[in-house]
Amino acid sequence: MEMESYINELASNSPAPGGGSVSALAGSLANALGTMVFNLTIGKKIFHTYEKNLQDIITDSLQVVQAQRKEFLVLMDKDTEAFMKVMEAFKLPKSTEEEKEVRNQKIQESYVSALEVPYEVAKKALKTYEYILIACKYGNKNAISDVGVATLMTASSVEGAILNVKINLSGLKDEVYKNEMYMKCDEMLRESETKKAEIMKIVNSKIQP
Repeated sequence: MEMESYINELASNSPAPGGGSVSALAGSLANALGTMVFNLTIGKKIFHTYEKNLQDIITDSLQVVQAQRKEFLVLMDKDTEAFMKVMEAFKLPKSTEEEKEVRNQKIQESYVSALEVPYEVAKKALKTYEYILIACKYGNKNAISDVGVATLMTASSVEGAILNVKINLSGLKDEVYKNEMYMKCDEMLRESETKKAEIMKIVNSKIQP
């Protein structure tokens, strides 16, 4: 979907695409900015001052963020599809006890499927920090503000995705599974905050004299 069409659909009264899709988009934008910074670094004067192993790390990082940028776009569509299945489950008939049982089961299954997508987004966004940090430390210094924005987009991707995991968890009846997932989500949020702070400290030190 073209950007303007996507934003118009996002702004409409349609429940999807929504925040989960936007969280995946933020992840794609973060990786796109990482790709730009690496492209502005490889082959430039600063790049040739690095040892071969560091050059390889930078080159390999470019390949990863290029791939992840596309993977997040796929997750944008998957998030919308998963949400629509939740809506379909709620529309199932419930006239008899048997129908109610089937409907309730489908609702529970659809909630689990719906939370798996943003959970994948959050995990992939956490992985993105690793490469943004490399761009921060060794990338073209003229693009350091872009590294900062990539970091903020990564944090938004993680936090937004976790919100969507939790909203789907709230509809589940399996308390053991819910508690385990809540703990994992909180751990991911703490990790994200730590990584974000680490990179932004470097970014700000390079921007401010």
